[in-house]
Amino acid sequence: MTTTWSSQPVLRVQGLEVTYYTDLGRAKALDDVTFSLGAGEKMGMVGESGSGKSTLALAMMRMIKPPGRIEGGTVHIGDTELMGLTEEGMRKARLSKIAYIPQGAMNSLNPVTRIGAQLVDAVKSHVSGDSNSAIKDRCLAALRSVDLDERVFNLYAHELSGGMKQRVCIAIGILLQPQVIIADEPTSALDVVTQRQVMETIDRVKDEINAAVILIGHDMGLMAQFVDKVAVMYAGRLVEVATVRDMFTNPRHPYAQALIESLPNLDNKGVFQGIPGLAPSLLRLPSGCAFHPRCTHAQDICKQVRPEVNHISDGRLVTCHLFDKEAVHVQSA
Repeated sequence: MTTTWSSQPVLRVQGLEVTYYTDLGRAKALDDVTFSLGAGEKMGMVGESGSGKSTLALAMMRMIKPPGRIEGGTVHIGDTELMGLTEEGMRKARLSKIAYIPQGAMNSLNPVTRIGAQLVDAVKSHVSGDSNSAIKDRCLAALRSVDLDERVFNLYAHELSGGMKQRVCIAIGILLQPQVIIADEPTSALDVVTQRQVMETIDRVKDEINAAVILIGHDMGLMAQFVDKVAVMYAGRLVEVATVRDMFTNPRHPYAQALIESLPNLDNKGVFQGIPGLAPSLLRLPSGCAFHPRCTHAQDICKQVRPEVNHISDGRLVTCHLFDKEAVHVQSA
C-alpha cells in the first residue's frame, strides 16, 4: 500500500500491527493502521468498544503487555522512530515526545502520594541538572495551565473532584511539552459541564505547546466540537479518515454512515436508530470485509476480498470496495 504525508507532519504512523495470542487463538487487534498528524492538529478516534482505539494508543506508547505483541509498523515523531528505541530510550520519550492521558483518572494517580510529589517524580525521571526549586516551579506552572490552584500541589488524589483529577493527569502529560498527546476517553465518568471544562483545557494547552492531539472516545458530539478530523475504526482497521465537516455532513464508509445516523437529532426526536448486529470477535473475523455481515451495501466481493485503503481525495481515505473506482494514486514518501 502506498501513502503520503502532509507537509512535515509531526506524527507518522505506518503499518502498525498488534496481535494478542490467547488460548482460544490469535486475535489481530490492529491491522495495518496508517495515518499522520500535523503540529497543533486534533484527530478524533471513534468506533465501537473493541475496535482497537485504546490498543492503538498503547501501541504508540509501546505499552502493550503479553499476551499482546506489536508485530509490525513504525511510529515517527519528528525524526525519532519510537519502535526502534531501546527500552530506556522509549521511557525517556514518554512524556517528553509523546504523552498519554489515561482513561479513568480516578485509577491513574497514586492514592498515597501527594500530587506535587507525583509531578516532581515525572520531571526528575526525565530531566537532570534542574534544581528542586526550578522543578517545583515547572510543576506549579503545569497546574496553573490546567486551571488548578497551586494548593493542589500539596493535596492527595482523594481530596480532588473527578474533574480536578483529570486535569492533574493533563498537567502531568504536558510537563515536558510533548509533541504528541493521546487522550483516551478523558471525559468518561464526568458530568456534562466538567466534560466541557476538561476538553477546553486540553484545547488550550494544545495551543500553548503546539502539540498534535489524538482524542479517543465514543461521544460523537464532543468530537464534532473539538477535533479537526475524525478517524473511524472497525475490527482493528481504519475504515475512514476525513475532516470533521466531511465526516458529519458526508460520511462515505457504510460503518461511518451508520455511526452518524445513530446520533439523536432534533428532526426525529425520540427516534433512535442503532447499527444492526454486533461487532465481530477478533478471533473469528468474517472473510472479506469485516463489516459486511452488518452492511446494507454489501456485495459479493465484500464477502470474499478484503478491501484496501482507497485515497479518494486529499487527506481522505475509505477502506471499502464501494470506492475502488474513486481511488486516486498517491505517491509514496
